[in-house]
Amino acid sequence: MLVVDDEPQILRALQTNLRGAGYEVQTAATVAEALTAAATHPPDAVILDLVLPDGSGTDVCRGLRGWSSVPILVLSAVGDEEEKVAALDAGADDYVTKPFGMEELLARLRAALRRSSAGGEPVLEVGELMLDLEKHAIFRNGDPLSLTPNEYDLLALLIRNEGKLLTHGAILREVWGPGYGGESHYLHVYVSQLRRKIEPDPTRPRYLLTESGAGYRLVNPVNAGS
Repeated sequence: MLVVDDEPQILRALQTNLRGAGYEVQTAATVAEALTAAATHPPDAVILDLVLPDGSGTDVCRGLRGWSSVPILVLSAVGDEEEKVAALDAGADDYVTKPFGMEELLARLRAALRRSSAGGEPVLEVGELMLDLEKHAIFRNGDPLSLTPNEYDLLALLIRNEGKLLTHGAILREVWGPGYGGESHYLHVYVSQLRRKIEPDPTRPRYLLTESGAGYRLVNPVNAGS
């Protein structure tokens, strides 16, 4: 693991807990140190603070995404919404808000590592949902869902990224194209339609969750409730 933070006490705490969980840890305190460390000893995952003395975590995300698909988990303070979304759009996989619980951080880290190591299975399952990539179909409890092409593309994108927060802009660009990057109200309509088709109670979603001010996350309700 590469941990990037300029606060010594946070670095020490993360080092101790990550090593206790069985991970090898290297650290960096600046953008320059982080990019050098990642290039010299490519990590399996990066835990990255958004505020650094010589730049931002977003700069690190952009630098890493130029050559690496390593999972990146950003640490953001309350009120850093714009910078957090910028980091996610620059390639970060997920975030944890300070102050955070170590168990939550480790769980998010494990999920990111699972996604990065997953193969290109023709069938993906999330709870009662199943995406058959070969048949270009999505099923709920074994029954095919009647979806429009855009609904299929949106739900397939979310299933392929189970557990990962996807920003409004990232979803719109991926499903509808670059011209829709700012049309968040357009996305809300499709999310509402999908919830009516996949949620037992669309007014209390269990699969397709809203991350206020950031985007959406598709989760397995069984895992989310454990």
